[in-house]
Amino acid sequence: MLEPVLVLNANFEPLNICNTRRAIGLMMTRKASLILNGRGYIHTVSQEYPRPSIIRLERMIKRPRIKVKLSKREVLRRDNYTCQYCGKNIPHLTIDHVIPRSQGGEHSWMNLVAACPACNHRKGGRTLEQARMDLLRRPMEPPSSAFYIFSRHLNENKDWIPFIEGW
Repeated sequence: MLEPVLVLNANFEPLNICNTRRAIGLMMTRKASLILNGRGYIHTVSQEYPRPSIIRLERMIKRPRIKVKLSKREVLRRDNYTCQYCGKNIPHLTIDHVIPRSQGGEHSWMNLVAACPACNHRKGGRTLEQARMDLLRRPMEPPSSAFYIFSRHLNENKDWIPFIEGW
């Protein structure tokens, strides 16, 4: 009942992800309809309900475009869990301010990168020039496309790809 379910707007635009229990509740109250059932059925004493993978809302929901929130998890995901100084892919990465906050650097997408503890310690509170270090890639804000936002669920839910790719 806790498996993720892709929720589509009335125009088939991906909106968010809810759990199976919420999706079944939306379907039973006729607020959503089943688009894809790739998970079998839930059996009760008297009924059988499909376990949805994708549902579509019956009425159009207007909402602003989702922006990716700035967090450590999202910075690591944007940088593909790779140190942006040495290129190592280790399990315990830290976040580094390219221009240190003590020197006027901001806490923003353009100033944060993933760094291994060794590189972060070596750079310290200095700028790239002062530490004589280079970045592998220039930091930027990740795209707010549906594919990027929902991509972490696509390994387990390959049937979502056609509904997400076009947005």
